[in-house]
Amino acid sequence: MERVIELPKILDERGNLTFVEQVRHIPFEIKRVYWIYDVPGGQIRGGHAFREQQEVIIALSGSFDVQLNDGKVVKPYHLNRSYYGLYVPGGIWRHMENFSTNSVALVISSTKYDESDYIRDFSAYQTYLNEHKSL
Repeated sequence: MERVIELPKILDERGNLTFVEQVRHIPFEIKRVYWIYDVPGGQIRGGHAFREQQEVIIALSGSFDVQLNDGKVVKPYHLNRSYYGLYVPGGIWRHMENFSTNSVALVISSTKYDESDYIRDFSAYQTYLNEHKSL
């Protein structure tokens, strides 16, 4: 089940610090980290699901919205703090939108890049859900 994870904050008058440790803060072994930046106004990122990959999405800078769709319910999340991460399990359709100027989205992944794990067509995603709902 998706959820917002509050990450540790070390507050300091010289500037604050937040960190993550796999398993302690991130509920999986970290295999890949990537970031999304310089998104032109009005553009949407994502628009896919993963069969297996789990992610934690963090707004390192600026803000953006993440829409999660489990095939029944669409849940919106507004990310705008670097000490909150959105955990997204495998099997959830997602897209990201409404990126503010200079926003940076950090994505922590449970798998190495594998194109075969992606479901990029929503009707194929619905078929996938119907085939796997009893698992």
